Formats: sequence, structure tokens, C-alpha cells
Amino acid sequence: MCRWLAYSGAPIFLDEVLFKTDHSLIDQSLRALDTANTTNGDGFGIGWYGIRDVPGVYKDIRPAWNDTNLQALAAQIESPMFLAHVRATTGSAVQRSNCHPFNYGKWLFVHNGLIGGYEKLHRDLAFAVSPALFPLISGTTDSELMFMLALSFGMEGDVKIGISRMAGLVEQVAETHGVENALQMTLGISDGESLYAVRYSTEGKSRSLFHSASRDATAEIAPDAGRFSRGARAIVSEPLSNLEADWVPVPEASFLRITGGKISCEPFIPTPP
Repeated sequence: MCRWLAYSGAPIFLDEVLFKTDHSLIDQSLRALDTANTTNGDGFGIGWYGIRDVPGVYKDIRPAWNDTNLQALAAQIESPMFLAHVRATTGSAVQRSNCHPFNYGKWLFVHNGLIGGYEKLHRDLAFAVSPALFPLISGTTDSELMFMLALSFGMEGDVKIGISRMAGLVEQVAETHGVENALQMTLGISDGESLYAVRYSTEGKSRSLFHSASRDATAEIAPDAGRFSRGARAIVSEPLSNLEADWVPVPEASFLRITGGKISCEPFIPTPP
């Protein structure tokens, strides 16, 4: 499975999080711990917010640990909010259009997990995508289709409702096709103002997800950055340091929102649209 992280707070250079921590995302791409797949080398991507109305995105199919362009960009890009993802494919092709984050307007979206029996469900799910959004699908992953479904079901107006309806549809269609354990997901989403995360699976055994407990925990991410606000927060598939007390597991079936350094956590329940 994949690994991802999201950051919100005072602007920092991306390499402080991606490369310089004890168990950075680049380290996780080689030696992930809390997953069946220790190597995530099927591509990577970063999405960051700056002074433009839409985020910047850089993706490639090379392993993240072997891309010198990523190192060079991460050392120069400074951002108050960004998402990053390293990929281990669950069956779809290794191509740039299948790398995360997926973006639409101001939105960024990353996913760790899968839709079970996707080959059986794909056609029915694709028909539920808004006609205006369907032509924008450029890859072959279940992740990108989940993103477009959530947008089709109103994510731009209410993130939780859009994701809940998407998840509800996946489980509904899976039931009609006799597919068990239809959905496995941790999601990272941003609109440039807030970070959102979801941890959910149909079987109730979701992939790992954590958020930083405090500013002190976030300072451990990049102790040399020197400009952390007390509102700096991170959401990660795996803790970026070995200070376990500074990383809080996101509960099963939860919806997380981070705005201005404040974290709220609510139950997450799929709703068939």
C-alpha cells in the first residue's frame, strides 16, 4: 500500500519533512513499517499551495528516493500547506497520470487503500461521475475515480458529505455485485485553507493514520526550520519520528479536519447517495 503525509502551519521548505526526518516519507518509500508493502516505488507526487489560486503539483513514475529533481525542488519550495504521496500500485499501471495527488481547481486528494473487486465495480461507479467531470479522468486508478465521485457528490460544498456519499455508493455497488470488504481508505484532502483526512474500511480494519499531537511534535519533524507556529500540524501514514507519544492514532471510521491549527475529529459513516 501507499504512504502519504499532509502538513499545515508556518511555511517551511518541503525537504524538511520529505527528506530530513528520522523516518521521512522518502525513507518510508524504501522502508515502510506499518504496512504489508515495505517498498513504495511505483511513483510519487507532491502538491503545495503558494501565492497562486491553485496548487502546484509535481509527479513522476520514478521511485521517490531516486529522483534528483524532487530533491532540488523540495529544497527550494516553501509552503504553509502541502501533501505528498509515495505509491505502491494495487494493480493499475505505473504511469504519471496514476500518481497522487490528484488535483481539481484548488483541491488536492491522496489515497492509501483500494476498492475491492474494482474490475467488477468500475463501470457502474464511472457512470455516477458528473458528465462535467468525467472527461477530466486521465488515469486508470480507483483513487482518481473516488476523487471524481466525491466531487460529483458535493465535496466542494461539504467535504464530509461528498466523501460519505462516495463511500456509500462504493459499498452499495459492491453489495449488488457480491463483493465483500469493498472499501479500504485513508484519504488526505485539502482546499488550501484546511486539511481533511478520513480513515475508514468496510471491514473495520483500516490502514494506519496519525496526526501530530502538538506543536512540540511538529517541531520534531523539522527542528532546524525554526519558524513553526503553534498551529503547525501534520497528518501521516506513519510517524515521522520515533517519539510515539507525539503521534496520535486517528480512530477507526473517523473524519478529521485541521483549520488554523485546530483539530476536530468526528465519526465517519458512509451514506448511499
